[in-house]
Formats: sequence, structure tokens, C-alpha cells
Amino acid sequence: MHTARHLPDFSLQGKLALVTGSTQGLGLAIAQAYAASGARVVINGRRPERVDAAVASLARDGYTAHAFVHDIGRIGEQEAAFDALCREAGPPDILVNNVGIRIRKTLEEAALADILDLINIDLVASVHLSKLAAAAMARKGKPGRIITLTSIAGELARPGDAIYPIAKQGLAGMVRALAVEYGGQGITSNGIAPGTFATETNAGLAADPVKGPIVVGRNPLGRWAQPHEIAGAAVFLASPSASYVNGHILVVDGGFSITF
Repeated sequence: MHTARHLPDFSLQGKLALVTGSTQGLGLAIAQAYAASGARVVINGRRPERVDAAVASLARDGYTAHAFVHDIGRIGEQEAAFDALCREAGPPDILVNNVGIRIRKTLEEAALADILDLINIDLVASVHLSKLAAAAMARKGKPGRIITLTSIAGELARPGDAIYPIAKQGLAGMVRALAVEYGGQGITSNGIAPGTFATETNAGLAADPVKGPIVVGRNPLGRWAQPHEIAGAAVFLASPSASYVNGHILVVDGGFSITF
């Protein structure tokens, strides 16, 4: 019996994965999971000391990681920085668009600078980097993966948080647009929509004596997610097992977005 051919393949052996914003939180958890699955990973962040610390941590665990100190939101410098990375580490087989900021303001409170900052960093920067990465993947002539962290906030909205859902819904549209644009070149585009994860960014919300319990109470699993719980979805979408998954957004929220 040849049962091995029917088993799913989640190995990332021989792949190079660039994960933006990967010095902490979900980005770091994804990078760690990719490394454990056999990939070389590129750790990205704005602060050299944090990038170096994450690279060193992976190296201590026996994994190969490259440092990519670059502010993804500086879109005008993105192409030169990406080209330098490709010369040093090689063109990525996998891109994870994870970088993002959140400005919790009503639209009335938000200044134009707030709106432009969030849209540029959360949406435009990912569109441009995806374009660069797809071109590099196409030149390699091998299957590529673009995975984008959207959010359940792309489908849901709440008072006092007006700009973030707009950008995240834009990313959901980008996932589908890239899937159609590059599918014929063997490059798939998919998204992950996380729910409420206990990351450094959400520490304030989790500790809030009023809002924290509301989040937990609404979730069918009755708890916050831990960062490592994003890993399964991220590895699956990057792996050979997802070879025919394209233009899909996988929700990882414990059921939060299906309750009312």
C-alpha cells in the first residue's frame, strides 16, 4: 500500500519565508512555526535590536533566520530594501503580510494624518510589497505563496474604531485580487483573519476590567487565543497541502465572529 502519497504534506523544507513585523506577536509565532517546519525565515522589524534578538532566539533553537531591518511603511524605500534582501538571502518563496497599526478613534476624531498613516501602513504597503514579491517569485519559476493577515474587523465594526476595518476590508480585497492576478503563474494568495489574540498589542484591551471580560464572554471558546494558535493556519496555507487553495480567507477566531 502506498498510503504516504495520500498524507498531507506540511513541510516547508527548502523554502524562504519573509514575515513582516515578525519580532513579536503573531508575526514571530508564524516565523517560529515556519522555521520548525523547515523553512529559512526572514525576521522583519524597524528596530535593529529587536530583529537581532528574534534572529538570535531562532538560531539558538537551531534554525536559520535572516535579519531584515526595514520599516515596511516607508513605501518609497521598499523596493530598494527588498532588492537588497533578495541579493543577501534570495527571493522569498513565501511572503506573509503581517505588519499593521491600529488607531482607535472615531472618524470625527481622526485627523487626515491618522487616516493616511493607517491606510498606507496597513494596506498600501502590503499591496506594494506583494507586487515586488510576486515578481521575484515569478522569476524563480516555482510555486509561491502570499499570505496576508486581515482581521475579523474587516467584516465587523465597532464604534470608536473607524479606520482599521476599512483597511482590513481592503486587504481582503487584495487577497482576492492577487489570487486572480498571479494564480496563473503558480502563486497563490490567501488570508488569515485572526480574532482576539493575547498579543502585546492587545495587552491593554485584555487587561481592561470592562472590555476584557466582554471579549471573553462573547467567544464560544471562552478565552483569548495565544499567539502560537495562529501557526496551524499559517503553515497550512504556505505548505504543499494548500496547493489548490487560492483567494480564501481562513478565520481563526474561536467562533467570535459567528455569535451575536
